[in-house]
Amino acid sequence: MLLAIDTGNTHTVIGLFERDELRFRWRIASDSRRTADEFGILVRELCTQSGVEFGDIRGVVVCSVVPALTAALTEMAERLMSVTPVVVGPELDLGITIDYFDPKEVGPDRLANAVGVGEIVDGPAIVVDFGTATTFDAITAEGHYLGGAIAPGVITSAENLFRRGALLPRVAVDPPPNVMGKTTAEAMRSGIIFGAVGQVDEIVGRMIDEWGTVPKVIATGGLAGTIAAFSKTIEAVEPDLTLMGLAVIHKRVGGGR
Repeated sequence: MLLAIDTGNTHTVIGLFERDELRFRWRIASDSRRTADEFGILVRELCTQSGVEFGDIRGVVVCSVVPALTAALTEMAERLMSVTPVVVGPELDLGITIDYFDPKEVGPDRLANAVGVGEIVDGPAIVVDFGTATTFDAITAEGHYLGGAIAPGVITSAENLFRRGALLPRVAVDPPPNVMGKTTAEAMRSGIIFGAVGQVDEIVGRMIDEWGTVPKVIATGGLAGTIAAFSKTIEAVEPDLTLMGLAVIHKRVGGGR
């Protein structure tokens, strides 16, 4: 079995693949203080709860934007699982061409998304990933990663609003019943959700105009479904896109026992 780990600044998503099929998926908080031993205990417990033998994991692939957790996950794989992990980066043979001034600046999650979308879209694509940041990435039909945009994430922006607005309450980031809220909470939810929708549609529209092509627009990440429900540009939601990309990268690069 293959353990695929996508570590972001806020959440870490863990997937367990068996014969190219994603069997289990878990989401935990990203805590930069977590050690290799703690990760080992956590993964072992998740496997036990799912009826999987920890020792059946033969490969590990990681994409991480938190260096301390990259090191801890690498140590977990090597010391506790006797597995050589694949750590995603531009130096690997990913099967795509990175058309970026400095490929090392491209986040590993964005690379995994670019690889993953090539498995489900036969043509040019834009991936919108809703995480701590909302990222927009353009990939050609030939597998050229062209670049994109990085914007503050929906939750990141909302948290800043809650923190800085002394008279504003903390509200759930859910769609409101109306755009014109009748309460402060409804007005905030409207601004957060429809502001994010407007951001997505504006950036995607400008990317398409600049690119001069008609790509498929795929959304992934925690709030992908919520924003896609109102977006005019998002055509499909694939919640496991990053994990899918990681599995493809592992198969291409190798690693494991």
